[in-house]
Amino acid sequence: MKTVAFFNNKGGVGKTTLTYHIAWMFHHLGLRVLVVDLDPQANLTAAFLTDSALEELWAASPAKTVFGALEPLIDRLGDIRAAHVEDMDGLGLIPGDLDLSRFEDRLALAWPACLDDNRANAQDGFRVTTAFFRMAKQAADARGADIVLLDVGPNLGALNRAALVAADAVVVPVAADLFSLRGLRNLGPALREWRDGWCNRSQRPYAAGLALPTGAMKPIGYVVLQHAAKKANEPARAYGRFIEQFPKAFHEELLSSKAPIGKDPDCLALLRHFRSLLPLSLEARKPIFDLKAADGAIGSHAMTAKDAHEAFAQLALSIATRVGIPLP
Repeated sequence: MKTVAFFNNKGGVGKTTLTYHIAWMFHHLGLRVLVVDLDPQANLTAAFLTDSALEELWAASPAKTVFGALEPLIDRLGDIRAAHVEDMDGLGLIPGDLDLSRFEDRLALAWPACLDDNRANAQDGFRVTTAFFRMAKQAADARGADIVLLDVGPNLGALNRAALVAADAVVVPVAADLFSLRGLRNLGPALREWRDGWCNRSQRPYAAGLALPTGAMKPIGYVVLQHAAKKANEPARAYGRFIEQFPKAFHEELLSSKAPIGKDPDCLALLRHFRSLLPLSLEARKPIFDLKAADGAIGSHAMTAKDAHEAFAQLALSIATRVGIPLP
C-alpha cells in the first residue's frame, strides 16, 4: 500500500477535482483505491455523494465519517474506531466531515507531546499524531487497497501536518498564477520541517507498539491545473510566464536541487481548464472522462471528454510509476 497526498497551501487550484479524477482513473486502470477526505470542507465527499446520502452519514451515531472514526480519541475516551468506508463500484471513500476541524487543537498539542519524557503524555501524543495514518491503514488493509489518496485543505496547520506525516508521497497541484508560485516556495520549508520533526519523534521509545507511518512525504511532482489553452498541453501566453518559473521553485524549494535545463520531468501534467464539462461532471457525479451523450457530453464536449481520459490516464501512470505501484 502506498499513500499519496494532494497538497498545496494555496487554495482554489483544483486540488479536490484532481484527487477525484485520479481516484477514478486509478480505479478504471484496475487498482484497488481508497480515498480519505481530510479536508474539513468535505468538498471531495460532496463530489462523490448526494446531499441526502451525505446527510445520513453525518446524522448517524457515531457519524459514518472520518470524524466518527476519530471521535473517541478527540474526546479522550479511547483510541480510533474502524472507519466507515463508502463503496462506489469498488472504489472506497472515508467521507469527510466539517466537525474534523475540532481535531486541530488536539493535534497541535500532540506534536510536542511526542517528545515528552512523561510516558503517558508521549504515548497519547503518538496516538493522536498517527491517527490519520492508522485509520487509513486499517481501512486499506481490510479492503486490500493498493493505493490510498489523501485530500487535505489548503493550509499549513496541525491537521495537514498529521495528514502529510501519513503520506509516502506528495503531488503538488498548482495553478498558473503568482499565488501558486508563492505557495510552492512556502511548501518546501514546511515539508522539510515536518519530515525532520517526524523522523526525530519516530525514534522515541514511547512510539513502540503503534503502527507508524514513514513520514517520507516525498514530493514526486507537480501538476499545473486550470490554465487556458487553445490546444491540449499548449497554455496561453498569459499563463506561460508562471509555468516557466515552476521548475526552479519546485526543485530548489521542495527537492533542494537545481532545476533541469529544458522540459521538467517533475511536471507531471499540464491539465487545461475543462470549463463547461465540470458542471456536467458534478451533476452526473462521475469524472469528466466518463461523461456520455446522456450526460450532455456531445459534439466538442465529447471530444474534450476523450482528451481528458488520455490526459488523466497518463498522469495516473506517472504517479503510479513514481510511487512504485505496478498497474494491472
